[in-house]
Amino acid sequence: MNLDIRYPIGWMFSLFGVILALFGLLGDKQIYARSLGININFDAGVGLFVFGILMLLLAWRGSAKTKAEPQTAAKN
Repeated sequence: MNLDIRYPIGWMFSLFGVILALFGLLGDKQIYARSLGININFDAGVGLFVFGILMLLLAWRGSAKTKAEPQTAAKN
């Protein structure tokens, strides 16, 4: 069974990161007055997106590595 949990984790974090970063860019700027002007939504969104892309790259690399290896079966 070739189930790699990194694919759904990567897609989920990438999607949430894009949504949160867009909210940080397009949202009301007055809500950041309480946080000294720091746009934490954008920063966290970029962080989530980067983590999601990293998980997708690792999953792709892992699946390419397992496909490239010849599968040897023990024959007795």
